[in-house]
Amino acid sequence: MFFRLTSLELVLILVAVVFGATCLGIFLGRYVRHRSEHLREPLGVLQSALLGLVALVLAFGLALAVGRYESRRAAVVDDANDIGTTYLRAQTLPEPIRTRSLRLLVRYTDTSIRLSQSVPTTSKARQAVADGQKLQRQLWGLAGQALAEAPVASAPRLYVETLNTMIDQQTVRIAALNNRVPGPVLAVEVIFAAVALGLLGFYLAILGRGVLPVLFAAALICLLLLVTFDLDRPTRGLIRVPATPLTSLRASMELPPAAAAPSRP
Repeated sequence: MFFRLTSLELVLILVAVVFGATCLGIFLGRYVRHRSEHLREPLGVLQSALLGLVALVLAFGLALAVGRYESRRAAVVDDANDIGTTYLRAQTLPEPIRTRSLRLLVRYTDTSIRLSQSVPTTSKARQAVADGQKLQRQLWGLAGQALAEAPVASAPRLYVETLNTMIDQQTVRIAALNNRVPGPVLAVEVIFAAVALGLLGFYLAILGRGVLPVLFAAALICLLLLVTFDLDRPTRGLIRVPATPLTSLRASMELPPAAAAPSRP
């Protein structure tokens, strides 16, 4: 549910829920201030316990989001390394398989960059995955042809090994992009934070204390929730998974191949 929202919609919902609950608690506390002497002590204990529980839930959600973000970053680096190794080993293949494979690997790198720039589960992302799988089949066919022509040569065998790793890595990247913090966990974070801040505002209003601290706390909680949600949106928002390893690799492919084509015996 939250993943489909734009950044602006997400900010508006968080502010409305958290600040709305806080302001409601302050209003109710001021309304019953002179008739609730017996509520002060139990409310103090309750709001303290609830705030501690909310801190634990928020920390748990943030840890989940950070872990998934790091997994996506690592997947991009591994993907770039696997493509780069495959590209280098493709230069050792005999012609014309060498030239055709190098061209396909350049196009495959472009599809990987498109995948990094696409929102998961959208048509653009699905098209990037489909294009990549089509190129994988073509590359694998050429690799099989190279093996058939030189069954005892080491270069085609080494190339097939890294090509297989590169193909597997795309599955890892897709799984990492689609592995998000469960929606119920995020919903629990928002609901618990709203209830805890509403209760805190209610308690401070009953005591006749200033409400600016609770409003400041609500702003901090909103910011923390926004960071947690943003970490789980790899291609939207302010915190994105960089595609720098892939774009740097693509730029290096503009240079002439480092290894010349092997001469036929």
